Amino acid sequence: MATTTSKAAKSSTATPTLTGIGVGRGSAVGSVVKLAAAAKAPVDEPAAADTAAADALVRSSFQYVATNLRVRAAAAQAATAAVLEATSLMAQDPGLIADVERRIKAGTGPATAVDQAVEGFCKILEASGPYLAERVTDLRDVRDRIVAHVLGVPEPGLPELRKPTIVVATDLAPADTASLDLEHVVGIVTELGGPTSHTAIIAAQLDLPCLVRVDGAMTLAEDATIAIDAAHGTVVVDPDDTLREAILSRAKARAALKTATGGAGRTKGGQSVQLLANIGAVEDAERAAKEDVEGVGLFRTEVLFLDAATAPTVADQVTAYTKVFKAFGDRKVVVRTLDAGADKPLAFAPSEEEENPALGVRGLRMDRRFPQLLDDQLEAIAQAAKATTAKVWVMAPMVSTVHEARAFVQRVRSHGLPVAGMMVEVPAAALRARHMMDIVDFASIGTNDLTQYAMATDRMAGELAELLDPWQPAVLDLIAAAGAAGKAVGKPVGVCGEAARDPLLALVLVGLGITSLSMAPAGVPAVRFALSRTDIETCEAMAAAARNAEDAAAGRAAVEKLVDPEVLLAL
Repeated sequence: MATTTSKAAKSSTATPTLTGIGVGRGSAVGSVVKLAAAAKAPVDEPAAADTAAADALVRSSFQYVATNLRVRAAAAQAATAAVLEATSLMAQDPGLIADVERRIKAGTGPATAVDQAVEGFCKILEASGPYLAERVTDLRDVRDRIVAHVLGVPEPGLPELRKPTIVVATDLAPADTASLDLEHVVGIVTELGGPTSHTAIIAAQLDLPCLVRVDGAMTLAEDATIAIDAAHGTVVVDPDDTLREAILSRAKARAALKTATGGAGRTKGGQSVQLLANIGAVEDAERAAKEDVEGVGLFRTEVLFLDAATAPTVADQVTAYTKVFKAFGDRKVVVRTLDAGADKPLAFAPSEEEENPALGVRGLRMDRRFPQLLDDQLEAIAQAAKATTAKVWVMAPMVSTVHEARAFVQRVRSHGLPVAGMMVEVPAAALRARHMMDIVDFASIGTNDLTQYAMATDRMAGELAELLDPWQPAVLDLIAAAGAAGKAVGKPVGVCGEAARDPLLALVLVGLGITSLSMAPAGVPAVRFALSRTDIETCEAMAAAARNAEDAAAGRAAVEKLVDPEVLLAL
């Protein structure tokens, strides 16, 4: 866990400090409000006297929760809406409902039946790989809401807020995060979760300072004043005036960045670094297109596939892709082909059971079993590209070998698409990038997966979360190899993982040869400002310092010594 503290924090040695993993670099001061505890099924709940009535109550409770989640999705920001829609489908799962009814008929009380059935499904998800394991928190949230409805008590949630508030919870589900009152909520602290959890991702989209894996978070007193610093991973209880002013000044400076600079991303000396948006749904695109970004660096097309019972037709895909491309006019849109597989199951493309789905048939490897999926998708992308003016680039996920890179480029070209690239998520792709860059037109580094595979650390292993820090020197070495390979042949290499959203790390990435940075649109202003105040020579010096450090924390500290003080103050 992070243990480094800011200079301001060090001046308050008498105040209690908790540490955790920060998401982004935001900071805030506010009062602690804890998420209300979820209702629990009564101990030794008796069997239902009328099983038919109990079945009807359970079914209506499932339907109520599903409808409520869909209503929240309709009012939420696009990134949150997609997660809420997926969560609502959990409350409509016929297999789960049938399991609850079976337990009721066997003599289990209705609330207990819901709890037991959901826990059974959670065990299956936890054993099915990191993507599905991430949904356990979501499913348990659905359970808590259904149990509350069955028992006739309020759902878990927050009271009405009237002042700057920092939400503290064991963990937060998407429905909790989506319902936050952004007029008053200034930050999030959780005891569980991780830097790639749904809570962290949504917090980044909302530009809320967030700390996860904060040991002892739930011991914080209700209504206590705390200062949180995501950049340094600290929670300070009852901050003194010096720290409070420092935190508030940083928050104001960050807010000012949104209008401080604009236009194309450039270093202080004028070197171009494209600043792009990550999107997943059509609604994401329509919102991001209105922001000051240069296009899209990652269009996650699997959103169209993951919750579909049947494969989307070419026509359906053309409609969706056309809307996305039109939203961005003549700007660049990088489309990632379907990233699914054993740990992101498709109802219409079943995978064999795998002991370790993260190392199994996923991403481009799905093409071995279902080649028509890729051909249909490429055909749809090509048709949509012809109907619009967007500069459409296409890349494949999970490329591991030169043969895979060559075969994908040939497939893309056969559909009339001129620009074909690859994701660098597997260490093998980074290590052999000098060979692959001769074949592809560009590469984009997915830092989440690259870090997971390089450090042999499951993205859901919260207790090992410090190993998932993209500042790890070994990860930077792999990024450097890909950046050097692109530079040698004059082809672009971008980063589309959320690591690009950290302004200091963004400077390091540019120093490693990265030519574009793609992130949640809210992160672009701070990165643009940091670039505008830093020349390429300094970026390269930062990259060298970070790679030569013993660990991630030392690397970040070394870079902070080299950065423009005004940049550090604002970030």
